[in-house]
Parts: sequence; structure tokens; C-alpha cells
Amino acid sequence: MPFSVSWHTLFEELDGLSDGAELITPLSHDRFRITDVQEHCVVVTFTETAERIPLQREQFETLYRRIQEADGGFDLNRLPPDAAPYPAVLSLHPRFEIDEQTGTISEREGATATQLVSDRTATDESERVEPDGVDVYSDALLLVDALERHNVSALSELETDALVNLYTLCSDVQRNANEFRQDVADVLLDRLHHDQPVHGQYGSVQRTSRRNRSLKDDEEVLAALEDEGIDRERVTSVDSGKVDEALEVTELSESTVYDIDESEYVRKAEVDEDVKESRLQGLKDRLAASEEDGTDDLRREIEELEDRIDDLTSFSAGAQLQS
Repeated sequence: MPFSVSWHTLFEELDGLSDGAELITPLSHDRFRITDVQEHCVVVTFTETAERIPLQREQFETLYRRIQEADGGFDLNRLPPDAAPYPAVLSLHPRFEIDEQTGTISEREGATATQLVSDRTATDESERVEPDGVDVYSDALLLVDALERHNVSALSELETDALVNLYTLCSDVQRNANEFRQDVADVLLDRLHHDQPVHGQYGSVQRTSRRNRSLKDDEEVLAALEDEGIDRERVTSVDSGKVDEALEVTELSESTVYDIDESEYVRKAEVDEDVKESRLQGLKDRLAASEEDGTDDLRREIEELEDRIDDLTSFSAGAQLQS
């Protein structure tokens, strides 16, 4: 495929970006924006330094040729430091992808990940919609709110009620995230092939296999081994289930047959779903309000709502509950 075709495709992708779209360079991870797109160059501006750099079409073509010639992807370390934006911009092309783990950029079939880290048009917060049936979304939102409100870098200085809330939310996020992760894995499994990692912006996944074994019927196993000259005493062992059954009909104590090591840990006892829902609704209201030109009255109402929610979520000691 001639470079002119790829350049035209890349041009269309660049035209589709919003003014707030932000990309990140591979390896050095410097953020920049596309500030001008011309026929023979792309002008980028770095976020931190405000430095403007024109990226020439000829240099994109040179990088394109190097990728075509490279076996297993072009090594990004071979680029001069000031050329870091070139592969990031080229990754917007639907056939070019950067692999941060191997430090390469290569051409692939099908949709690929890009170095685009934000696009205000595509991810405008005013268009945020809560996904239906995904419990981890609500719990994660509550956890983020709790992390922002408390100094979690000094856990020992937090009040007990704050620690209880953090532990409960972490537990709920972990459980629901694992369930959601399994749902995602079930879909991914049909799209992955062995020994062919698939890369995304945040990492990569690979299909693998696990071998599980379970013994057949005891007599069948013992008979097969005895036929080979293996005495059954060599493979039989004490079964804890049968030992427990024996303990129930004898006067032996557990310590007679078990080495017991006791340890203490924190366990989530219950979750107040009503309080969580109340807090979550407050957060949703705050998100909605922050996306509009709010008035002072609206802000005061939100602050009053937060005060009421804080009262609901405050921790009460047993002595206080009994008084």
C-alpha cells in the first residue's frame, strides 16, 4: 500500500479529533495536542512546555518505511528524542499500534489501540451514562469519592468510621470487579489466539490454558496401581473429611490430630445498601451540577445534601447506640 493512502487515512483521523484531544508519546510519556493539520505537516503543542513542533509529512513517510521494513515492529529507541510525537500521531491510524512493553510500533490487521489519552468530544463528562447492570461502577464511584475525601496516605490517622467505609467499599469493588472481569474474559476468549498477545492502551492479554486433574474412583485408581505392582498403602493417606467424621463419634479433641494455628483478620459483616445508594445519588447530583453553570443557590443545596449524607454515613459506637 503506498504511503499516500495511509497519509490520507491518518489525515481523516486527525480531522475527526476534537480541539481538546490529548496524546502521549511512547517511552517518554510527554503529553501533547494536535493544534494544526496541514497538507504537508501536523503541528503539535506539548502540554507542559507549550512548545510547538511541526511534524513533517516526509518524516512520517520515513517512519512508515522503517515500520514496513522491520521484522516484529520498529524499535522506538532508534528514533531521535525530538521525533517521539511521530509514532504517537501515527498510532491514530487504524493499522498502526505501539507496544510499550517491547518499545516498538508495528502495522497490524484490524482495529488497534492508540496513544490518545483524552478526547473531550468522545469522552465529554456531560455525556457520561451509568452502565446498566454493572455493579462495580457504582461501588468504584463511591470508593473514588472516599479516597478523595480522606488522607489515605496516612491510614493510621483516620477515624475508625472512615476506615470501616474504605474497607467495605474496597471489598465490594473487589467482588464486583472480579465478576465483571470474568464477564469480559468470556467475551475476549473468543477473540484471542494462543501465543498471540493482544495489546490495549493499559496493557495486554493473552490466551492460555490450564490443566485440571481429578482422581477417578478410589477403587479404580488403587486397582490400576496394584496391577503395576504399587501397594495401596503407598498412595493412601489420611483424609481430613473422614477424620472430622471420626472426631464426631469419639472423645478425641481437635488438637490431638490437628496442628492449629489461629489468626485474626477483618471481615466485612454487612453492607448498608440504603446509605450507599443515598451517597451515590448525591455524587450523581454533584456530577450533573458541575457540568452546568451552577448558581450559588444550587451549590448551597448540594452542600446541605452532603451534610445530610455525612450524618447518615457517620459511625456510631456500640455505647452510643445503646444510650
